[in-house]
Amino acid sequence: MRIGLTYDLRSEYLKEGFSEEETAEFDKEETVFAIEEALGQLKFATDRIGHVRQLVNRLAQGDRWDMVFNICEGMYGIGREAQVPALLDAYRIPYTFSDPMVLSLTLHKGMTKRVIRDHGIPTPDFAIVEKEKDIFKINLQFPLFVKPYAEGTGKGIDSASKVNNPAELEATCRTLLPKYKLGLIVERYLPGREFTVGIAGTGENARSLGVMEVMFTKKAEAHGYSYLNKDDYQGRVNYRILNDSLARNCEMEALNAWKALDCRDAGRIDLRLDENDVPGFIEVNPLAGLHPIHSDLPIICKFQGISFVKLIQMIMESALTRIQT
Repeated sequence: MRIGLTYDLRSEYLKEGFSEEETAEFDKEETVFAIEEALGQLKFATDRIGHVRQLVNRLAQGDRWDMVFNICEGMYGIGREAQVPALLDAYRIPYTFSDPMVLSLTLHKGMTKRVIRDHGIPTPDFAIVEKEKDIFKINLQFPLFVKPYAEGTGKGIDSASKVNNPAELEATCRTLLPKYKLGLIVERYLPGREFTVGIAGTGENARSLGVMEVMFTKKAEAHGYSYLNKDDYQGRVNYRILNDSLARNCEMEALNAWKALDCRDAGRIDLRLDENDVPGFIEVNPLAGLHPIHSDLPIICKFQGISFVKLIQMIMESALTRIQT
């Protein structure tokens, strides 16, 4: 079986003049190599394709694959993560992970939370800010948390993200809006512990791979899993796996959210406890990072004794099961 690999290689975008932060979600060569090597160990033949423009060229040349292992994040627009799956759908080429509808929806944190809320899953109250006038329409109880609604890897999050009054809210929104032009999400700040739940599988076959607590050291930026905290996670963040009644509650909520959003194959759900220790849905990552050492999903698997090759095998088995049914 011939598997194409689609990915955004960070080094290629840096050569084009994009900044370190602009390319923060993109993959390093060692990630692509690790996936390619794991697929080889699983007896799949692989073919590197690259980013969406390179995929367009290959398709135009007549190239086809039995399946594509897709980890492309894209660069522009609310549908950036959906671009590769949409192209592959047009050519009837199956692929790993979620479809264009899910990837467009989940990139917009506000729209995602509306779906989550409609399914009765706890999530903090929120508002969307796309223009400066939206700041003054917000009617939420402080403290609040402000971040871009269409970014990952902690982009746009720092110590100023937690705001305690209208003046701080206005200042943070005015700082972020020029840089993150799609808009911001402002939500009630949850003061409790933070967790990320690894998930493998699709629909009723989805299962938890583990609940990992994210604990910030004294060196960390306060209040959140920020870009700097993620970039320097070894000095700013400690992790541990939970296996208690709280973990079971987190797993149940994460799996409910995963199924409600129709996510596929593997990913992560981020949760945080409110003042009553009730887990609240923060966001979903249906294209979770797959760096074998630094990314949260492989870290969870390592804690649980699941090898990187086994993780890739679970992803492929889920995708192949979907295709064959």
